[in-house]
Amino acid sequence: MSSPTTRGGALALVLLSTTAVLAQQADATLSELTVQGAVTAGSVTVPSVAEQRAAVNATVGSVAFVDAADFQNRYANTLRDVLKDTPGVFVQERYGQEMRLSVRGSGIARGFHLRGLELLQDGIPLNLADGSGDFYQIDPLALRSVEVYKGGNALTFGATTLGGAINFVTPTAYTALSPNILRIDGGSFGTIRENSQFSRISGPADFLINGTLTNSDGYRDHETQRTQNFNANLGYRLAPGVETRFYVGVYLTDQKLPGTLSLFNALNNPTLANPNAITGNQSRKVETERIANRTSFVLDVGKLDIDTWAIHKSLYHPIFQVIDQDGWTYGVAPRWAGTFDVGGYRNDTILGLRASAGINSALQFANRAGQRNGQTLSALQSASNYEAYGENRFWFLPDVALMTGAKAFSSNRTYSNKGGFSANPNVQFGNRTYEGINPKIGLLWQPLPDIQVFGDITRSRDVPDFSDLAQTNTLRTTFVPLEAQRAWTVEAGTRGRIDRLAWDVTLYRSEIRDELINFSINPGLNIPAATFNAPRTLHQGVEAAVSLDLARDLTGICDTLSVSQVWTHNDFRFVNDPLFGDNRIAGISRDVLRTVLTYTHPSGFYLSPSLDWVPQGAFADHANTLQVPGYALFNVQTGIDFKSGVSLFLDARNLTDERYVSDVSVVTNARSAPGGAAGLAAFYPGSGRSVFGGIRASF
Repeated sequence: MSSPTTRGGALALVLLSTTAVLAQQADATLSELTVQGAVTAGSVTVPSVAEQRAAVNATVGSVAFVDAADFQNRYANTLRDVLKDTPGVFVQERYGQEMRLSVRGSGIARGFHLRGLELLQDGIPLNLADGSGDFYQIDPLALRSVEVYKGGNALTFGATTLGGAINFVTPTAYTALSPNILRIDGGSFGTIRENSQFSRISGPADFLINGTLTNSDGYRDHETQRTQNFNANLGYRLAPGVETRFYVGVYLTDQKLPGTLSLFNALNNPTLANPNAITGNQSRKVETERIANRTSFVLDVGKLDIDTWAIHKSLYHPIFQVIDQDGWTYGVAPRWAGTFDVGGYRNDTILGLRASAGINSALQFANRAGQRNGQTLSALQSASNYEAYGENRFWFLPDVALMTGAKAFSSNRTYSNKGGFSANPNVQFGNRTYEGINPKIGLLWQPLPDIQVFGDITRSRDVPDFSDLAQTNTLRTTFVPLEAQRAWTVEAGTRGRIDRLAWDVTLYRSEIRDELINFSINPGLNIPAATFNAPRTLHQGVEAAVSLDLARDLTGICDTLSVSQVWTHNDFRFVNDPLFGDNRIAGISRDVLRTVLTYTHPSGFYLSPSLDWVPQGAFADHANTLQVPGYALFNVQTGIDFKSGVSLFLDARNLTDERYVSDVSVVTNARSAPGGAAGLAAFYPGSGRSVFGGIRASF
């Protein structure tokens, strides 16, 4: 296997060379290369940021929109830094780029990576064909905006999982904050990060290149992180109203894993690494290459987008065993959206198809200090998905719309274990096809342009991925034919702004059958969690964000003092379960609150103290015998944006050096674990006091 640096550098050079050639060809026949900054018009394939926000807010249901300008002047290293002000999104760091990301309890007890939530980049899927995903290829410094569609509201992309979808939109030369950006930041734990971005427009052609290098020793022992992220896109206007755009990405990650600790050590010796993580030299090395295309046609009515993509992912992951995987995912997705009159009434329609497939070679070996020893598994994992969806908003009154929609799908999962190893001698073949129709109906009332009230009912289905279906214990890997998770979700909410007050509040309730629930067999060994279908469960909660301008013109010069409050309430529980009764489902805290006070001055100076408060920690087990303590973190951000385009920032976190548990590797019963609750190594300690700073130049 070639080294990550060699492969990433080669691909980067190829793309840079290709971009240069195309730019030269464009210059030969078109106008000279031009520099355009803060272009707001967007283009056919990627609308302006204002149009993106308007499209999100037109959704009948709970959604959120994040402009990258809101986090560009702070140390945004992970998705928590990007999404922590978004109500309803539970995101907690474990170490490095690894975290728990959950919306409405999606993948609630999943001890690693992602399930039940679809990730997209520029509207094109990032998840693998089996539905699994992780976060390593999402670079916060390569984003222009983020669109969060909770639950069934993600039908606009064809997603109908319990959690919904998050779309990470990268900038183009038309939407970039500046044609040229140079940035360097760093601070605690030996962290240093360098980022550069370059974009140009030449007649009908445009391109943008963004690269980020990150090096960090990490807060804990054995947590060293090295990442290289490269994103680029090249657009070309083929004809009036016809545009094609290619996206290329290379993402290289080398992350040491510190593992989990006992509750005592997590709170008293948080920088320690689990001894098994050190002796096994546990790590995660990922090489991902992605190429995608969107070709858009502006029609007499509406617009047609045709997306195609291919993702190659290579994983070398020594944990309790060495997991060595290599696979491809590819797909195509046409989507039409348009507005037209029906009997004199406005009607908005979205129609789409998606077909995706992938194959993954899954090998496993005994782990000898991070190196392959004897082989224990040789398997092939194949997945395919065929989906058709539609959504319609009919404005039967000038300010009231009826929303109806549905998705039909067929998803196949095929597993072939070749066997033949002493640790795993048996050949096994598994095949499951999941099919269904997920409907949605809702109402949107918009009494004023800036105020909306909505309510809807949606059905979701989460198909198991191969981490659920191919379950591994210390002896062998076995295919477990789980059922798909099914749910009906009812939600009601309102969002809007009146003068100094802005709000976004949603209440929801999901009644779930066959929920895919995880539990760790032995968290200290880092064995992938087992999964079972819980007959009946209930997820309900509150997603609320309120902001208020407390004072304006404090010094008579247009400065502002504002306060915002974000509250996510999570009430997730079993319902008459034969083993767990009505217990809470472990893994996620019941309440997560974030309060931010911000002062801004027209000179570009800002000061923003904040408080992250979790009154009660999550349960560590489904039996509800062990609960981690709550915590409060005090943080301060400050900086200044000079008119010259230079920005300075300082981001200080956990200033009181609070000892707390940021996440839990869930078990069934802590008391029955080896060593009892006191010996249970299932806890990820949160990072201690840290300070990061940086400088950014835009020109």
